[in-house]
Amino acid sequence: METVLCKTQQKRQVISLIILLWVCEAGSATGRFSVAEEMEVGSFVANVAKTLGLEIGELSARGARVLSEDNRQYLQLNLETGDLLLREKLDREELCGPREPCLLPFQILLEKPFQMIPVELWVQDINDHAPAFLETKMLLKIPENTPPGTLFSLKNAVDLDVGENNIQNYTIFPNSHFEVHTRSGGEGNKYPELVFDKALDGEEYPEIRLTLTALDGGSPSRSGTAEVRVLVIDVNDNAPVFAQSRYEVQVPENSPIGSLVVMVSARDLDIGNNGQILYSLFHRSEEISKTFEVNENSGEVRMRKKLDFETIQSYEVDIEATDGGGLSGKCTVVVQVTDVNDNPPDLTISSLTSPISENLPETMVAVFKTRDQDSGDNGKMVCFIQNDLPFILKPSVDNFYSLLTKRALDRESRAVYNITITVMDFGIPRLRTEHNITVLVSDINDNSPVFTQTVYILYLQENNSPALHNGSISASDRDSGTNAKITYSLLPSEFRDLPLFSYISINSDNGHLYALRSLDYEAIQTFQFAVRATDGGSPALSTATLNVLLVDGFSEPYLIITYCSTLCFSSQA
Repeated sequence: METVLCKTQQKRQVISLIILLWVCEAGSATGRFSVAEEMEVGSFVANVAKTLGLEIGELSARGARVLSEDNRQYLQLNLETGDLLLREKLDREELCGPREPCLLPFQILLEKPFQMIPVELWVQDINDHAPAFLETKMLLKIPENTPPGTLFSLKNAVDLDVGENNIQNYTIFPNSHFEVHTRSGGEGNKYPELVFDKALDGEEYPEIRLTLTALDGGSPSRSGTAEVRVLVIDVNDNAPVFAQSRYEVQVPENSPIGSLVVMVSARDLDIGNNGQILYSLFHRSEEISKTFEVNENSGEVRMRKKLDFETIQSYEVDIEATDGGGLSGKCTVVVQVTDVNDNPPDLTISSLTSPISENLPETMVAVFKTRDQDSGDNGKMVCFIQNDLPFILKPSVDNFYSLLTKRALDRESRAVYNITITVMDFGIPRLRTEHNITVLVSDINDNSPVFTQTVYILYLQENNSPALHNGSISASDRDSGTNAKITYSLLPSEFRDLPLFSYISINSDNGHLYALRSLDYEAIQTFQFAVRATDGGSPALSTATLNVLLVDGFSEPYLIITYCSTLCFSSQA
């Protein structure tokens, strides 16, 4: 027996070492698998059994399952092969937007024994989106005395893909007077700058039309185009200048639509039309355009939609001030979204066992996970159940909890428990979530039948008719179902050299007693016999009864010697 235990312990140590090595190779405290987006349903991701160093049959034996963070089942585990397969097509842009890497956390749960393995699925980008300009037509006003080498900012294109599949460079055509430079923004975005290469004569070239092309780095490459209309105008020698090159503001996530975020201000030393300033969003992404707007005359930046701290914590909004002569200045508004306690905790049941058998020691009833999307104290949680129940909560890793029995349960005392699991955060106001589960206690055969009386006395007139119903006995059993189904039988004995069964019979289902022959008082005044009550449990429990009773044919009993319960017949003349 010691050798078997040692081998089992050694095997578990080997599995734990394999898991540790796999986690270390992933470079973090969490294991990682990878898959390209848009793969077909059923595509192979990894072999879990091979990765964890388990035999194929152990996954099923240990109750292996895949659990996700938000109840969306992206993956399915084939317990027969150990293969982890895609359950649905994954769109990286829908799942993660611009965030890279795109990681979907999930867990591999082994129930027997309990083990939780955190894993991440890295959804890798493919080049399935082409660059696109939010504005396909641009107007650029260039003074005719602009010196060669002057840079003009152009509106950028956006590409929902990431990394090399995102925009890598821009080209311009025709390029007899211009060339385009590709610059990198603060968030890794690429934007174009038009370089004035050769002097222009407004009278000769009052207007030039250019085609701006954005190219990504995919293979094959994708592209998008916009038209740039260049107007050659008179001299405007002062560009707008902002009072601050960088504005930093904090906005609560529950601010209503239309709330003022900040007011920016720029000044232009020119006069007339060249000194008139219009404000606009610059190098804006699709998300910035949906979220903020700027009043072109006042410079007020307001919200177009509700903010959500749990989705995006900060924004960088570039504002451009353009004067009537086409010169412009720029500033950046950094918007920090502050968290409010607007998300109640969430509770997800991973495993529930009901009914549970009575008389067992500490037993696992349920496994569940709690989550709160808020941050700080707003995202801290406490979990509890009612105090008057024989159950306890035990915390595990990653906000997992186990619901266990404190002690062995007794179905005969209480057969049903209604448990309310409450999860509460520490925000202001404190938000809570309650989840109700019902636990049934199943019966085992732990109670023997008990007779309803300690003494049974039956009187029978002599010369009775055979097979006459003389009376009944009754026993009860505190168990339920088959364990409480009682069968009655006579214990073998003899009376006057004849078997008891030749005098008396009993109905095994209801305990009815019958005299099988006519009795003569002068020959038999009284006799006794024993009855056994047996339940239907496994193993069956039984109670035997024995009693001695002496009576005459005309009076009440004058002597009773009791041991458990008795059945005696007395003949009356």
